Amino acid sequence: MNRRDFLHVLTTAAATGMVLPSSFARAQQAAAEFYDATPFGNVSLLHITDCHAQLKPIHFREPSVNLGIGAMAGRAPHLVGAKFLDHFAVKAGTREAHAYTCVDFERWAPVYGKVGGFAHLATLVKRVRANRPGALLLDGGDTWQGSGTALWTKGQDMVDAAKLLGVDIMTLHWECTYGQERVQEIAEKDFAGSVEIVAQNIRTADFGDAVFKPFTLREVNGVKVAVVGQAFPYTPIANPRYMVADWTFGIREEEMQATVDDARAAGAAVVVVLSHNGMDVDLKMASRVRGIDAILGGHTHDGMPAPTIVPNPGGKTLVTNAGSNGKFLGVLDLEVKDGKVAGFRYTLMPVFANLLPADPEMDALITKVRAPFEAKLNETLAVSEGLLYRRGNFNGSFDQLILDALMAEKDAEIAFSPGFRWGTTILPGQAITMENLLDQTAITYPSVTLTRMSGEMIKTVLEDVCDNLFNPDPYYQQGGDMVRVGGLSYTCDPAAPAGRRIQDMTLRGQPVEASKTYTVAGWAPVSEEARDAGGEPVWDLVARHLRAKKTVAPPALNLPKLKGVDGNPGVTA
Repeated sequence: MNRRDFLHVLTTAAATGMVLPSSFARAQQAAAEFYDATPFGNVSLLHITDCHAQLKPIHFREPSVNLGIGAMAGRAPHLVGAKFLDHFAVKAGTREAHAYTCVDFERWAPVYGKVGGFAHLATLVKRVRANRPGALLLDGGDTWQGSGTALWTKGQDMVDAAKLLGVDIMTLHWECTYGQERVQEIAEKDFAGSVEIVAQNIRTADFGDAVFKPFTLREVNGVKVAVVGQAFPYTPIANPRYMVADWTFGIREEEMQATVDDARAAGAAVVVVLSHNGMDVDLKMASRVRGIDAILGGHTHDGMPAPTIVPNPGGKTLVTNAGSNGKFLGVLDLEVKDGKVAGFRYTLMPVFANLLPADPEMDALITKVRAPFEAKLNETLAVSEGLLYRRGNFNGSFDQLILDALMAEKDAEIAFSPGFRWGTTILPGQAITMENLLDQTAITYPSVTLTRMSGEMIKTVLEDVCDNLFNPDPYYQQGGDMVRVGGLSYTCDPAAPAGRRIQDMTLRGQPVEASKTYTVAGWAPVSEEARDAGGEPVWDLVARHLRAKKTVAPPALNLPKLKGVDGNPGVTA
C-alpha cells in the first residue's frame, strides 16, 4: 500500500466511524487484515466468474429483487437486502454488506470506493496463492464479453489478461458469441500450454463428439483433483444459434454422472464442477449427481458468502457462486485425508480497489490494451442526476434509460430490452461515458429492430421469458432476468402456471387487445434473418439520444405489479 492508498483508507475509516490506528504502519496492517485468509487443508481452489470484461475498477449494485418461487422461496441465492445480511450474519454498514447487497448503496459507494479491476484482482490472487502452494485458479466463464475493448478486440484483451492473471482452467458461455471458430482459435493457440477449457456438455452436432475435454486431472500437493467443466446449457437459445452452429449444449445430467465416475476411476480424490449453469440448476444437479465434492458456479451473478451444502445419494456437495464483474475472489480450501475430503473452509473475498494496490504488470497490460480506444471510451455523452444500474429480476434504471431511448428514437409505442445481468453502475452526478454505455450493450449482435406485433404475440413473448425465469423446475430456466419493458404496463404472478403469469396488460391506460398490432422497438435479435437485415447498433442509438439530452434525470422505472410475493425475502420492501 502506498501513501495515497493509505490516505484513502483513513478517509474511508473516518467516514464509517472506525477507530483509526495511530501510525501509518498500524493502519497499513489494519487494511491488510481485511484480506487475511488463513490457509487451511492441503488443496486450494480460487474461483472467479462472470467478470464480463471489466479490466478497470467499477461500481456495481447488487439486486433488490431476486425472487425465489416455490421450493426456492427464502433460500439462497434468492435473498436480497437486509434478509441477505441476516441469513449470512453480515453486519450492516460494513464493507462486506456493501459488496454483497444493495443496502444503502448510494450512501456507501463513495465511502468504500470501486470494486474489481484486474490489476487489483491480480494483487489479491498473488497474495492468496503465496501461502497456498499449488492453488488452482478457475474461471467460470463470461470473461471475454461485456466491454467496448473486448468487443473491438474479439476478446483478446481478456484472453491476455486471463493468462497474466494465472487462470488454470475455464468454462464457457458468452465467449461463444464471438463464434465457435474464434473460441477454438483461442483454445488452440493463445491458451495452449497455459489455460485449459473444459466442458462436458459441449458436443459436435453431427456425431456427438466432445468439443473440449470434459474434465482435467491436476495434482495439488500430492492430491489428484479433477475439474469438470459445465458450459451454459442453453447457449444456442439465449444467444444466436448460428454462432455455434456445429455445437450442441444442454444440461446432460447423465453424462455429468458418467464424467464424474470417469474422474473418480482416474484416481481423483477431489471432484469439483466448474459450472455456468446458474445457481438454481447447480443446486438441483448437486442433489442428483453422486461424487461431486463442490460446484463452483456462475451465470446468475450471485455472490454467496457461504456455500450451500446439498445432500445426495452419494454424500454431500458444496454449491457456491462467486458473483460478477471481478468483484469477488472465491477461495475454497479443502482438507483431503485418506483419499477423500475431510473438511473445508470457504471465503468470498470482495475486491476493493482502494485496499489492494494495482499489480504493476497487469496495470501495464491494461494500459496498453486500452490505449488505442481511450478517446472513444472517454467521450462524455451526458451527466446522470440519479443512480444508473442494471440488476434485478424486472428492471434497472440503466435498462430504463435504454428503453426510453428506443421508444423516443424509433417512435415506438413499446420497447423491449434483454434481461442481461451484466452492466456497471453510475453514481448520481457522474458522467455517462461511451465506455459506460458499452458496458451495458457491447455484444456481437447489437442491431436495433422495429416490429409490428399483435397484442397476443406480445403476451406470448412475455410469458415465454417469464417461464424461463420462474419455471419451478430449475432445469427449464433458460436465460437471464425478465425482459425489460417500456411503455407497456402489466401484472406478473411469478408462481402462476406457465401461460398465466402475465396479466392486465395496458398501454397508456387502455387494455392491450390481442388482435391489435403495436409498434415495438428492441435490440439484440438472435435470428439469422435479423442478422442479415442489419440495423443500427444499439449503442449508436442510445449515444445519440444522450448527446441530445446532455443531462439525464432519474428514470421512472416501468415495473410490473407483482402478485403473491408479499413477505418474499427475494424482494426488498
